[in-house]
Amino acid sequence: MAGFEELASEVLALCKASDLMLATVESCTGGMVAAALTDIPGSSSVVERGFVTYSNQAKNELVGVSNKVLEIHGAVSEPAARMMAEGALLHAPVALSVAVTGIAGPGGATETKPEGLVHFACARTGRDTRHARIEFGALGRAEVRRRSVIQSLEMLRDMAEKP
Repeated sequence: MAGFEELASEVLALCKASDLMLATVESCTGGMVAAALTDIPGSSSVVERGFVTYSNQAKNELVGVSNKVLEIHGAVSEPAARMMAEGALLHAPVALSVAVTGIAGPGGATETKPEGLVHFACARTGRDTRHARIEFGALGRAEVRRRSVIQSLEMLRDMAEKP
């Protein structure tokens, strides 16, 4: 995907150096993070799979986000993002994952969950899962998604670095 090559290449190089396979779990980005990574030649030595979990049912069935978390906190929440990222480690032969879930807009916003709100989580075997909550604002669907890809790649890069 245009504009993400340098950051995606950096993620892949760090993962390759640490012998890490990764997975993405994406809702509002619909596979854009995986696409940014797999646009780079040689990415198959690092990218194992991508889960597009747009619906609550997909989040539950594919990566084990509990229905209770979805009912209590909703899909756009820290607990859901954390379960998505951690679920990838359990449902794929990977040691690193990133999850993104949010409201790209237009529409879908509520009083407590505004348009442009996105939750991210990055999980790595043997480390604490990291979470970020960003309110990009009502910048338009394309811009919220673009910024979400950048944030996801940055989190992968940071988590792929040696401790």
